[in-house]
Amino acid sequence: MANAFKSVTRDLAPASSGSPETLYTVQTGSTVVILGLTLANVHSSQVNGTVQLVSTTTHTNQTQNTTAHIVKDIPVPKGSTIEIMAGNKIILNAGDIIKIDCSVADKLSVIMSYMEIT
Repeated sequence: MANAFKSVTRDLAPASSGSPETLYTVQTGSTVVILGLTLANVHSSQVNGTVQLVSTTTHTNQTQNTTAHIVKDIPVPKGSTIEIMAGNKIILNAGDIIKIDCSVADKLSVIMSYMEIT
């Protein structure tokens, strides 16, 4: 198994408020460990950010996963950056998706750092 440290970014997200934008989808044959996730407010006033994990993974003898919020409507003050992970880790399986939403379109700048295991 190979491990690779990577990042994915969005200068402005989402394109439309209320329509979560896909930031990252885990590829077939991979497992991902999210190491860091930051939301930066690039608007002239406070916005609220949401990060979702969309998963339909089913493990042996488990109920199928569903969409879960990592954070929902978290206030991001004008000119501020919020670190979502704060030392925690989230494991993503093949097909899992991270989505970003904001109370105002195109007002969050996003960085997600992760380790991809293939």
